[in-house]
Amino acid sequence: MATEKYYVPESSPWPLTASIGLFMTAIGGAKFIQQSTMDTMEPNFFGKPLFFIGLTWLLLVIAAWWRDTIKESVGGLHSNQLGGSYRQGMLWFIFSEVMFFAAFFGAMFYTRWLIIPWLSGEGSNAMTHELLWPGFQAMWPLTVTPDGSTTTPMGAWGLPAINTAILLVSSITLTIAHHALLENQRGKLIIFQAITVVLGAIFLGLQGLEYVHAYDMGLTLDAGIYGSLFFLLTGFHGAHVTIGTIFLLITLIRVIKGHFSPDNCFAWEAGAWYWHFVDVVWLFLFVTVYWL
Repeated sequence: MATEKYYVPESSPWPLTASIGLFMTAIGGAKFIQQSTMDTMEPNFFGKPLFFIGLTWLLLVIAAWWRDTIKESVGGLHSNQLGGSYRQGMLWFIFSEVMFFAAFFGAMFYTRWLIIPWLSGEGSNAMTHELLWPGFQAMWPLTVTPDGSTTTPMGAWGLPAINTAILLVSSITLTIAHHALLENQRGKLIIFQAITVVLGAIFLGLQGLEYVHAYDMGLTLDAGIYGSLFFLLTGFHGAHVTIGTIFLLITLIRVIKGHFSPDNCFAWEAGAWYWHFVDVVWLFLFVTVYWL
């Protein structure tokens, strides 16, 4: 029975240095938010620079780490057994992302189906209704805040519908690119993957326009629970689209350099898995946040 050697990379400084960057980013970000939201006598001026230093540090470490991993792959050091480990790791990562979004969707459903009926006095919560928010009427989106200010909900059939169509088309173009990769059609692969990257960038640009429009309507982060959940869900999804677009752009550059083949393309497939996951999350988000 043939045996296969399992490739063990050399000792790497990148896990430790990445942890340092994450630590600086977390501490700096917390202090940055604190000094932006609190009027203290002794503000923490180091929060903002520490956050951006940590973020820059982290991006440089990631670039160097990816460089080493790419060299290992191109050099033929990755075995089938290591490829299986990579695939398991990527699947568990995507599962963790599913749980990440499930928590935020859960917060929205809990607010919409339990908290709002309670505040309106449903069931045995008449006392809750009188004490916490007299005169409250159950509705969703909740466009009235406890201080009496109002906001306008974001409609589904404008920019959100256009962005939904864009992401659906991007999944199709990426699937075509995947088949081109497996069939070793490099020109077709480059064209359709480039189209996918452009569609991702267009999505992000339109989401920025949507946020500008939202603030013009009074839909802000301060617009009660609806505003908070709206920006929490759409904002984190936008961050994931940004990561996915960068991921696909990097693998596109590698395709142009001839790094992938039908038998050695895990990094490309990992980016495709991530992109399809982001697309599926958006479909749930469009239906629950914008439409229903």
